[in-house]
Amino acid sequence: MAYSDQQMSGNRIVAIIIVALIHIAVGYALVTGLAYSAVQKAIERVTTVDIEEPPPPEEEPPPPPPEEVPDVAPPPVAPPPPINVAVAPPPIRTQPTIPPPAPPVLRVPPPAAVAPPPAPPPAPPPPPRVQPKAVSPKGNPGNWANANDYPSRALREEKEGVTRFTVQVSADGRVTNCSVTGSSGTPELDSTTCSLITRRGRFNPATNGEGQPIASSWSSSVRWQIPQ
Repeated sequence: MAYSDQQMSGNRIVAIIIVALIHIAVGYALVTGLAYSAVQKAIERVTTVDIEEPPPPEEEPPPPPPEEVPDVAPPPVAPPPPINVAVAPPPIRTQPTIPPPAPPVLRVPPPAAVAPPPAPPPAPPPPPRVQPKAVSPKGNPGNWANANDYPSRALREEKEGVTRFTVQVSADGRVTNCSVTGSSGTPELDSTTCSLITRRGRFNPATNGEGQPIASSWSSSVRWQIPQ
């Protein structure tokens, strides 16, 4: 390695010297008027002297050709006879499948019967336009039957008692019917009571909410007593 470096340094020095000589020759040629061909020849002569090309690498000899091997088929080899080895199958263990338990039955109670909603209460009657009035007697009811009307037979037999009665009064205030609701114990006194009240009785008829007269009833009693 050191030898090649020294050789390269020497060649460089020689090249520098040659270049310097070329410059001197060119200057001289220009001064003296030498022909350009002489300078060109000198340059070619100088440049071809010092540059050495490295020798070409040695060619390696070609490898020897491979030996030809004849194509000979190998002798047939018979395969070994098959060996039958009976292997017993492994025992199969069966396990009975247990079915899963049945899901519990959910008993859903039937829906309770829904009671129908109560019927709405009846609408109250409209308020009356006029205050209704009950039937009332005209005059003094005590004058309709008194001691002067005592039946002669009951008077002779000295029969006394109280007769209770109810009369039906029409819309014009007249008695249309009389019934004994409590007997005095003497039929003559009872019949005389209804006869006198029907003939003599006069009433102010009852009125409804419209102020119109309507039929109604009226109840009272007559005490039969023999005057002293």
